[in-house]
Amino acid sequence: YINIPFGILIILLFIFFFPHVRPEVIKRKIDYPGMVALILTVVPLLLALSWAGVEYDWLSPQILGLFDFSAVMFLVFVLIESYAEEPILPLWIFRDRVVSVSSAVTFLLGFGMFTAIIFVPLYFQGVLGSSATASGGFLTPMMLGMVVGGVISGQILSRTGGHYRWQGLVGIGVMALGTYLLSGMAMGTTHATAVLFIVITGFGLGITMPIYTIAVQNAVPYRIMGVATATNQFFRSIGGVLGLAIAGSVLNNRFTSEFVGGLPQGVQSVMPSGSLDSIMDNPQALVSPEALEQLSQTFQSLGEQGMILLDQLLTTLREALNSAITEVFFVSFCVVGAALVINFFIKEIPLRKHL
Repeated sequence: YINIPFGILIILLFIFFFPHVRPEVIKRKIDYPGMVALILTVVPLLLALSWAGVEYDWLSPQILGLFDFSAVMFLVFVLIESYAEEPILPLWIFRDRVVSVSSAVTFLLGFGMFTAIIFVPLYFQGVLGSSATASGGFLTPMMLGMVVGGVISGQILSRTGGHYRWQGLVGIGVMALGTYLLSGMAMGTTHATAVLFIVITGFGLGITMPIYTIAVQNAVPYRIMGVATATNQFFRSIGGVLGLAIAGSVLNNRFTSEFVGGLPQGVQSVMPSGSLDSIMDNPQALVSPEALEQLSQTFQSLGEQGMILLDQLLTTLREALNSAITEVFFVSFCVVGAALVINFFIKEIPLRKHL
């Protein structure tokens, strides 16, 4: 109901206002071997990052095998692209410091962006007790902050002629501040305070998003501008996927240790070990009304004392989840901080006035 009206509006704007550009038709030789090698590099990597710690252990033969296969295919991809007549990804573009630095920064910022998008709603729902619908809605202020930051950043970039380094410094710095503030949240944090923190994070992210895309487009020849732009977006996506895998591992480990260490003895004595293990693996009682109802029935049989123990269990769950999510945000802060350092190495090139 939201996407369809906006989608129709975008289609109409595209039909009536987008310039009718017909580029010169040049016969190209499609790099099929490079495409296949890239797919065989990325897909096993994504599968390994998605399954590790969930379906299989990180050091299981299945996960290690996928990582090894992905690494081998990456070497094959590099070899193919080095000799391809028209490579799908010209490796020589990474010799340009603007492209290489932008790719590295975008990779790290993808980590921070996807971490915020996934774990902010979980925090509102699991720790602050919001509903699933409301928790997803709390991403809206972050997205609005991204839009505002992106508009301001684009205008400044075009009017000042391309000061990537200092504008990136401001944007990444604001985003780092937002993730640092998120890492300091507690169970007593109000909804308004949490929203303020995610708006700051989104605003900083919005400032940085146009910078490195425009920097790359400005640094490469026009004939490979599409390749360079897609490569920049590719690094952001891969950074996000890798970031979510790392963040998920951090979350699970910290949640388990905090939950086991903080669980009252009275609760442990009445809960079957299998039930505790399932809660540690997936604390659904904090986000699923059905799971909470099933858990309540387990304690209702104990009378008034049982409901007290249930409250203690839920409090321990929230404290453990709060500790785990804020640690994820701190890891994200460190990653964004690394992007801030790398940004200093980007080469500033004045924006060109024509293609």
